Amino acid sequence: MSDLIDDPIEGENAPEFSVSELSGAIKRMIEGEFSHVRIKGEIGRVSFPRSGHVYLDLKDDRSVISAVMWKGVAARISMRPEEGMEVVATGRLTTFPGQSKYQLVVEDMKPAGVGALMAMLEKRKAMLQAEGLFEQGRKKPLPYLPEIIGVVTSPSGAVIRDILHRLRDRFPRKVIIWPVAVQGEQCAPQVANAIAGFNQMTPGGGMPRPDLIIVARGGGSIEDLWGFNEEIVARAAAASDIPLISAVGHETDTTLIDFVSDKRAPTPTAAAELAVPVRLEIAGWVEEQGARMTRGIGQALGLRDQRLRDLARAMPRADALLQTPRQRLDTAGDALPRALQAGVQSRRVVLATKSGGLSGEGLKRLIEIQRQKMGRHADRLSVATLERDVGRYKEKTDDLGRRLADVGSRQVKALRDRLEATDRMRQTLGYQATLERGYAVVRGDGALVKTAAQAGKAAAIEIEFADGRLAVGAGAAVTGTAAPAQPAATKSKPQKAKPKKADSPDQGSLF
Repeated sequence: MSDLIDDPIEGENAPEFSVSELSGAIKRMIEGEFSHVRIKGEIGRVSFPRSGHVYLDLKDDRSVISAVMWKGVAARISMRPEEGMEVVATGRLTTFPGQSKYQLVVEDMKPAGVGALMAMLEKRKAMLQAEGLFEQGRKKPLPYLPEIIGVVTSPSGAVIRDILHRLRDRFPRKVIIWPVAVQGEQCAPQVANAIAGFNQMTPGGGMPRPDLIIVARGGGSIEDLWGFNEEIVARAAAASDIPLISAVGHETDTTLIDFVSDKRAPTPTAAAELAVPVRLEIAGWVEEQGARMTRGIGQALGLRDQRLRDLARAMPRADALLQTPRQRLDTAGDALPRALQAGVQSRRVVLATKSGGLSGEGLKRLIEIQRQKMGRHADRLSVATLERDVGRYKEKTDDLGRRLADVGSRQVKALRDRLEATDRMRQTLGYQATLERGYAVVRGDGALVKTAAQAGKAAAIEIEFADGRLAVGAGAAVTGTAAPAQPAATKSKPQKAKPKKADSPDQGSLF
């Protein structure tokens, strides 16, 4: 540090540092001595600004250290820092010269032991349960015999072989495998993406959408199974429209996905058993039902055959039923020739009677009668008759026209009289009639003048009389109480006059 420290000035006992020099020296010393540290403590204050960085405090019962986690690190770690969580943070110490503070730049963070993991798990479980994701009412029933089954697991483990073997033994189905990492930092996002990906498939498409999803993994420690305790996995399983079976770990292992899934299987093999029934059992059941149906049909046919025999014995013989109708048919057959001859003879008589009235003389008489009728009607249709009818109707029309003109004239005259009377009343009630009686209207600067004060302020005064308007000088000449103008023909004092309602919107003061 000799290059940063000035030589001592003569007469002084210690070298002199600038603030920046001292802060830089401290920064290099701290970063050199503590370039890689692991700190165990409890998370205190935590803030998540919009920049994506994370600012937090690590504390124990006696001290507090500020820490910062940059955006890239915060997105990479598998846990979300929460207040009160006990963690082990790995990073380096540095200083912040602007505030004379030192802080830990976190490069990795993990929960401090199983106790911390369980505490965080219980906290997440309580949060999801409060949102209603564990409710039985939202769980979907599993299909009885799914056509396609989607499996989310590792493609190289024993789990997928167990599932396929069990499905082959019970009831072979089409299986689509979505390979994922089943532990580590990539486990949670890959499992969540696999569940969402199966739901986004199109039914009947090139890659058909499964009817059932199985999320499976073998047993392991809580750290190995932690990916299935992440919030994104639980929410993806809860949002799945396809029924989902969780088969993570052994029967004693429990993860968050087990609570939100539609069905939990204790093992992956058990998940395959829940997914499909046993084909041989179904075949045996179908065979049994077929035998029962055969026996039932045989018994029903036997009962109906016996019933038919009983009814047949109760019915009379066919010969006995046909004896009377056969006898009636023979009788009718014997009477048919005679009835036909009688019918023809009677119709021959009627035809002869009708043809007798159609002789030539009879037709001539009918024609003559019709000709006479037409002649009588022709007399009514002569030209003289038509002219007489036209004249009569013309007289009626002229009379109606005269009556209509007379009524119209009377109505027009009555309306004209009413209009003239109304106009006279308008002239009587208007302010012009009041001017004829000796009053006048005063205007100042184009506005009405009603008081002496207004007249005094006006630059020009205009007085309107009955026979015209008169402009006078400035209003300064008007003083005292306003006195009305007194034309020579005035008969009464204008102060006492109360002009009636004028029909002009700009009338002035009347005096």
